[in-house]
Amino acid sequence: MNTKAYPATWAQGDAVRAAASRWQRRGLLTPAQRATIEAAHPVTYYRPNNWIRVLLFVVTLLGAGTAMASATITTAFELGPVAYALLTLIGHLAALELLIKKSRYYRSGVDNALLYGALLAWAFLIACLGRDTDPSALTDPALWRWLVPVLLALLAALVRYADPLVAATSFAAAFALLFNVLLQSALGRLLLPFGMMAAAGALLLALRQLPARDDYFYYRSAGLVLRTLGLAVFYLAGNYLVVREGNAQLLGGGGPSTQIPLAPLFYVFTAGIPLVYIGLALRRHDRLLLTLGLLALAFSIFTLRNYRSLLPPEIAATVGGAVLLLGALAALRYLRTPRHGLTAAADAEARPYFNLESLVVAETAHAPAAPEPGFEFGGGHSGGGGADSSY
Repeated sequence: MNTKAYPATWAQGDAVRAAASRWQRRGLLTPAQRATIEAAHPVTYYRPNNWIRVLLFVVTLLGAGTAMASATITTAFELGPVAYALLTLIGHLAALELLIKKSRYYRSGVDNALLYGALLAWAFLIACLGRDTDPSALTDPALWRWLVPVLLALLAALVRYADPLVAATSFAAAFALLFNVLLQSALGRLLLPFGMMAAAGALLLALRQLPARDDYFYYRSAGLVLRTLGLAVFYLAGNYLVVREGNAQLLGGGGPSTQIPLAPLFYVFTAGIPLVYIGLALRRHDRLLLTLGLLALAFSIFTLRNYRSLLPPEIAATVGGAVLLLGALAALRYLRTPRHGLTAAADAEARPYFNLESLVVAETAHAPAAPEPGFEFGGGHSGGGGADSSY
């Protein structure tokens, strides 16, 4: 049974064409080689430009809402909230599957809107059936009755459609469920930061296996979203400021926060995790990890200074800015010549989290050679654009 709504070749073709375009801009491919690659991976689906996709998304949401409202008005009996949500869910899913199979829509705005509408209808349906649950209260002991079916639907949609927004929502629902479960006991509240870090770490380890899968291209964008959120939560769950202030909010105290248990350990997490991110990023040449590591380092400095201030704010900001500027200039100068696999040269895109080299090489191995250039204007030695006596 095929669990994917879209053909996997669509996502793979997207990745190959994007890599070919990027490599041609860098001078690694000739126009003829790029043309060969694009001919081998043609666009066989409908996906307009971004502005049209946004317009189609909005129009689809308005049209679907109008259609559901019209269906309710024209029926001989009045539909209740449960029946209306069920009708909306079935209608959106049927239209979504039909458009993908018959019209070959691929993240065109229309299919995105139908998918999100179906998931919202499911969440509303579960909320109607579980009236004793308040989805807005993370501390509600009965919240799991709403979160579990919603999370299962999100995971099913993620497996089938690999939508990045669905991936982010699934992540939020899963961690909200973990948060809610841990809050129900004193031991769980004590272990809350460690539970969040353990869950984020397990997700990151699982995502490291994704590039080895045959369907990696299909889940690449969703995996990138999950990896970014996992790295962020792993750091924030161990950050001293987040843990201390979050603990104060959970205790319901109206005054300033107080010292937390295991404070030295969270100081170590606050200072150490950004350095680990940066070290791993430089070792693996991972730009996403490097970016998040630098952002985490900045927040760690803010955290430590918030509770252990040594200098006035204006002096600290001046000294910190000067150190960062000098460090950046020194790094740029040092990496002007590529060293240790790193360079300061501009890059059109971050190093990919997967390897397309074998695919592109396979398409360019027998590509025709670029034609010999004919007569070209310009190239003069002075006067600009060939304005002197030489061509």
